[in-house]
Order: sequence, then C-alpha cells, then structure tokens
Amino acid sequence: MNTATFETLVEVMKARHSVRKYETGVEIPRSELDEILELAASAPSSWNLQHWRFLVVTNQEKKERLLPLAYNQQQVVDASAVIIVLGDVKANLAVRDIYGKALEEGLINQQVFDIMVNQVEGAYASNSEIGMKEAILNASLASMQLMLAAKAKGYDTCPMGGIDRDGIVKECNIPDRYYPVMMLTLGKASTPAHATGRLPLSDLVINESF
Repeated sequence: MNTATFETLVEVMKARHSVRKYETGVEIPRSELDEILELAASAPSSWNLQHWRFLVVTNQEKKERLLPLAYNQQQVVDASAVIIVLGDVKANLAVRDIYGKALEEGLINQQVFDIMVNQVEGAYASNSEIGMKEAILNASLASMQLMLAAKAKGYDTCPMGGIDRDGIVKECNIPDRYYPVMMLTLGKASTPAHATGRLPLSDLVINESF
C-alpha cells in the first residue's frame, strides 16, 4: 500500500459518521450496492467461514413494515436501503465446501483440509455457545467493512442495534440458522452528521498488561 492509498483510507475512516437523517427518494444503483456488499464480504472471518449474510431491503412498503421493528426510527424509511446483517450460527456446516474448493484449486493439500475440518467441527461440537459468539463477532467485522466501503462510494450509513430481533425474524421469514446482528441504513445524508467525542488514546490503550 502506498502513501496516497493510506491517506485515502484515513480520509474515509475519518469521514464516516453515523447518519440518521437521509435524503428521501435516492436510489442506489444495484451495481454500486453489489460492489459495497462484495467489499463487505471480503472481511476476515474465523476459519474463513464467512458467517455473514446481508438481507437487503429497498422496497418502500417493506421498509415501512420494518419501521416499528426498529422502534420507529425514521431513518429506516428515509434511507435508500436497509441492510439487515445476519450471523450464521451454523457456519460450521460450510467448512467442507469452503476448504473443499480450496483443495480443488490447489491452495491447500489434503492434510491441511483434514486439519481445518477437524478443528471447526471439533470446536462447534464441544462448545454450545460458539455458534452464536462467532456469528456476532464475524458479522460485525463485515458490518464495519460495509460502512467504510459505503463511505468510499459516497454513501452514508448508521448501524442500529436497538431492534426487535424476534419481530424482524418473523417479518422477514429468517431461518433459525441466522441471527439478526444489526440493521444498517444506507443512503445520502440530508443533514451532515457531526463528529462524536472520543476518549483519549491514553484511556484506551493498555501496554503489555493491566
């Protein structure tokens, strides 16, 4: 990465703020939306299981139905798109397909395939909580990457954790395998978002040990 690329990344990161007031009637071209989602999907994940799924809602009537499930936050209906980020609590079921493809392409050998499959299947079998924990952790990584990608394309976002998850599952017919981690609004800000106060680095960084 050269200096210019790094400076651009820094600009995007500093420019991203949570936006709650959007221009209405703005339509994001599907090609641009897909590009943002592809960049989000390039996020890192535990064992490369890619625990995220993106439920994209652009239909105005459907956004209206989501409004009460987001406790009537107006941004849900004003934004161009609502993306419900789902975490796959059974992502382990994909391990053989993911590493099988890598094996076929010559990226790994049979020994590595066996090791990775055994690791994943063993971890999920021995810990009943790992599915949910990994789903939330890794879907959150993709969510942050999505917000940065959106800003780089000139769009604004807001992550929303205060949502009626059970209601969303019912409204969107979400299978039990997927957990609604958060809702993201995406569009063009009608009012510039202001920077929020941040704790000093000295309060946040612990060197070596407490």
